Amino acid sequence: MTRTIVESATKTAIIGFDQPFCVIGERINPTGRKKLAAELEAGNFDTVLADARAQVAAGATMLDINSGAVFSNKMAEDPRYADNNFVEPPLMKELVERVQEIVDVPLCIDSSVPAALEAGLAAAKGRPLLNSVTGEEERLERVLPLVKKYNVPVVAISNDDTGISEDPEVRFAVAKKIVQRAADFGIPAHDIVVDPLVMPIGAMGTAGLQVFTLVRRLREELGVNTTCGASNISFGLPNRHGINNAFLPMAMVAGMTSAIMNPIALPVPASKIAEKRAEVEAAGVVLPEMDDEAFCKLFGLGSTRPVAGKEMEAIRAANFLTNNDPSGGEWIKFNRAPVAAGEGRARTGRRARG
Repeated sequence: MTRTIVESATKTAIIGFDQPFCVIGERINPTGRKKLAAELEAGNFDTVLADARAQVAAGATMLDINSGAVFSNKMAEDPRYADNNFVEPPLMKELVERVQEIVDVPLCIDSSVPAALEAGLAAAKGRPLLNSVTGEEERLERVLPLVKKYNVPVVAISNDDTGISEDPEVRFAVAKKIVQRAADFGIPAHDIVVDPLVMPIGAMGTAGLQVFTLVRRLREELGVNTTCGASNISFGLPNRHGINNAFLPMAMVAGMTSAIMNPIALPVPASKIAEKRAEVEAAGVVLPEMDDEAFCKLFGLGSTRPVAGKEMEAIRAANFLTNNDPSGGEWIKFNRAPVAAGEGRARTGRRARG
């Protein structure tokens, strides 16, 4: 049975077909998050640390650390900041050091810059997951030696020098090529976690069927674990959580063993709470005095604090249904124990009707 071992200084996580689904929290990533990128440029790591704590509290097995920040202000002062090879290595080192000081889960070192990958590997305690290698020749020659040197597992993304193919046969062939090239470096298949590339279902109606078929082949023919960017499947669609909640258990049954995803439901914004309060008042409803958290729960808005998202509920239910949560212990714990970052309670499941 294929098992990929990842470790922090104090904790071991196992990615495997007979293991609970591995959730790799994606929030520590400045790409597309201008506020976070600006904070990092100013040397402020408050959001990074808050995101680390919240994701672990919500049930993340590992945390992805991405250093792909653009420092626009510094770039204007010093042209070296326009080069990711200059920006990312020291930033990655500091991100890894700060995050592993406050949480004990294993890390996933994520960058397109090989020097940043090595900086993260050097700073990380234990045995992190490296993200990532592709089938591109230059990338294979730069990243696989790092994987071998530090004896770590690696995410293998199924694209090559020709780009990302819509043909699942081509994506499988690229994955097979990476596994074979890794073997040439003495890297075993159990240390390769393949990302078969999930396409948006809104743009390609067969995207779901494609990935389920690919995951089965990767498991049965190559014997490798798999991962994906889970939210890619719902890109551009309304009610993305609904799509994600269906996709993840289906992918798990097909053989997918991990996903890079957001495990938390973000806090309800104050503007939405104020809008709902005004709506209730306009309807003539008189409520007892209550704080915003109680109001949100009463009207099903969510929470004012970061809590485990609905995708985590779907994953934990699927773990139970596939016997990767024997006797449902984790499912029961999830529905009874606090899941916010230090406070709050998850909803309890409804009693079945006879």
